[in-house]
This record gives sequence, C-alpha cells and structure tokens, in this order.
Amino acid sequence: MMRTMKAMPPVFRFAPSPNGHLHLGHAYSALLNFDRACETGGRLLLRIEDIDAARCRPEYEVAIKEDLAWLGMAWETPVRRQSEHLSDYRAALEKLSALGLVYPAFESRAEIARLVGAREADGPWPRDPDGAPLYPGDAKSLPADQRSRLIESGAPYALRLDMMAACRRVAGLTWNELGEGPDGAHGIVPARPEAWGDVILARKETSTSYHLSVVVDDALQRISEVVRGQDLFHATSVHRLLQALLGLPEPAYRHHVLIRDGEGRKLSKSSLSTGLRELRKAGASPASIRRLVGLNQVSLGVSKTPP
Repeated sequence: MMRTMKAMPPVFRFAPSPNGHLHLGHAYSALLNFDRACETGGRLLLRIEDIDAARCRPEYEVAIKEDLAWLGMAWETPVRRQSEHLSDYRAALEKLSALGLVYPAFESRAEIARLVGAREADGPWPRDPDGAPLYPGDAKSLPADQRSRLIESGAPYALRLDMMAACRRVAGLTWNELGEGPDGAHGIVPARPEAWGDVILARKETSTSYHLSVVVDDALQRISEVVRGQDLFHATSVHRLLQALLGLPEPAYRHHVLIRDGEGRKLSKSSLSTGLRELRKAGASPASIRRLVGLNQVSLGVSKTPP
C-alpha cells in the first residue's frame, strides 16, 4: 500500500529590527503574517534582524515581544537573532566570492557622493529603485595586489556584488507575487536586479548586509511565503538573484500596502502618534489596533488598502 506524503505546513515570519519601538505599520505586517499562519494552519516565526550593532539594543527586542504578545500573537521559539548566526552569512559570501562575483570597494560615502556629482555634470546619473545613485567607482578594475595592500593597511571597504557578472550567470528570473506591488504588479513578476547596480553584500566591520542575510535566513528557516511591505517589493529582484546564485529555494512573496501618516508619509519608529506603546498608554486595545490598520479579526489578505 502506497503511503501518501503529508504536505509540510507553510512557514511565515515577522522580522523586525530592534532599533526602536514598533508602530502601526509594524503591527499591520505582523498581524498579516500571524493571520496567514492561522488561516493556512502554518507556522509563524519571529526573527530579530540585529546585524546593525550600533543601533540595535536588547531593550527594544524585549519591547517588540511585549507589543506582539499584547496584540494576541504567538510564535515559535527559539527566536532567531541574526547576530548569533554570522557564520551562516560568511559561508554564503565565500560561495559568491568563489564564483568571482564579489570585490572590495574602498570609497567612503563622501567620496562616492563626489564621484556621482562629477558624473552628473554630464547628465543624470542612474539611480536604484529607492532613489540612491548606483555605485560610480572603479574598484572592480583594481589590480589584485593593490586590493591586498589596501586591505592589509586597514582601509575600510565594502564588499560589492559584481552585478553584470552575476546577471550573466542567471537569466529570466521571476517571482510569484501573491500580494501587489506599488505599481499593481501581481502574479509572475520579472526580476530586474540590474536596476540596483553593484549592491553591498558586507562591510569590513559587518560580515553581512540586509540583502544577503535575509535570503540566507529565509532559506534556513524554510520560509514558504514572505509577507512584507511594498517598500521592499523592488528589492525582491536582488533577493531572487542571490537565491539563484546560492542555490537557495524560492519562497512566494506577498507585498502589502504601507500604513502612512496623515500627510501620506511612510511611518517611522520616531512617529510617536502611531507608536504601539503610545497608543496602548492612550487606552487602545488590540481590537482597536486591528481596526486602525484596516483588518478584521481574521484577515483575508492584503488587497484592501488600509485607511
């Protein structure tokens, strides 16, 4: 008699950075992940993205867990903290380096700004989907011995992905968008990582970056559906490229609309009027938070634009 394999439950994650208190936008994203896990019989993981040692603080992690529990959320333990898994990211970086796709760039942010200014004297310099200028330097062409001397001298550097070489290795990348992009994109979406130029994968003082760590974490935690804000929609192109280069599985993506303030601006952790802790002190309940972000007791997705 043939035994039927039981399908694995879907896995979701909420992944805040402990560099401030949560606001309504975080609550919306966290609740969407929680509701999706409940609706599908899936698992919810909490990941603490704390690679920025200068800004992340333990007391903010404690506050994040308190706020999420107050909202009625539960998640599996142990919680993954990125700062405890730097060796995983180094291994991925070494794999990309072995493919000849990583190089050190030694320009400071001020030097890059000057280079961009000089190039824009001849016309607009290309910018990435977030509006930042593409890397304008020529570190990729530095001789190996010169690179070695600079590194041995203690000069600061960023490790960048050779985007052109990386894109030549993989072509026709797409992702399955279950939500909606800022331009209404849905379904099978073509990835365009080249729009980002030579993105930073790590720095001398930090052995990873958001782009690198998020794809490694999602693979190791077997995330099947990434639910996150539309501000990360275009970054998915870089994530799909890294997944393909590293041989990592591809999750589905569900990008949701952003909660904005009365002037249409994206919320920040300094927005006291929309901070969860401030709203709690003012008498808000978990149910009222759901109403504020446009969710019913059980969310059915992200198609409804919250008020």
